[in-house]
Amino acid sequence: MTEAEILEQVRQMRERGSAPKQIARALGLRPAQVAPLIRQVSEASQAQADPADRALLGCWISPGWSVGLGLEGEAVQWGAADPLRTEEQVTTGGLAQALIVRRERASRVTVCGFLVDTYCLGVKACTGPETMAAGSVDDYRRSFFEAFDAPEVPAPLELVQHLVHGGVAYARGLGFEPRDDDFETVRPYLGTPEGPTPITFGRDGQPFFFAGPHDDHRAVRATLDSTVGAGNYHFLAPA
Repeated sequence: MTEAEILEQVRQMRERGSAPKQIARALGLRPAQVAPLIRQVSEASQAQADPADRALLGCWISPGWSVGLGLEGEAVQWGAADPLRTEEQVTTGGLAQALIVRRERASRVTVCGFLVDTYCLGVKACTGPETMAAGSVDDYRRSFFEAFDAPEVPAPLELVQHLVHGGVAYARGLGFEPRDDDFETVRPYLGTPEGPTPITFGRDGQPFFFAGPHDDHRAVRATLDSTVGAGNYHFLAPA
């Protein structure tokens, strides 16, 4: 048999629940020869599977993510867990960061991060999918959220799904596509939420553009003038 035919035999026997020793006997191989074939079959199967089906090992969101947003239904409970929700002096500029961790294989995991402008531009940046040892996640998480004064908050996956996909949909309605070309690469690891989003985007229901150092504020304002009309949004840009 060719190598491809042997791998197919291994795959079929593993799907039937055959143990490595049973596979070795059936194929006339030593157990030591079968072990790497089983790993190869397992890795190939994972590569073909939907990344959103992999086990979720962790999900966090930045504090203050909910400030200025409208929340309904289950989102009310999500907002109640935001430690900065009721602190009026807090301004995040509508920026929220989220990090998810999924199992890759054995002691390896995949991390994906999102930076979302919930007031206007939607997804501005993504990180990942990055594979690392499971023991490296804590250090990575601390670094990912280091710009925030308060600790990151454990979050249900549904919250991050609604925040990311809802933010993209809101931004598209204003004339903006995700800023990061890697969004389509990272998006499958997040998965999609069920039903309409219970989050109202924009600050207090209106687009609010906080210009960052890499934003072309004139172009953004021209787009908003075209889609929602002058006077129907707020902005804060360099003089």
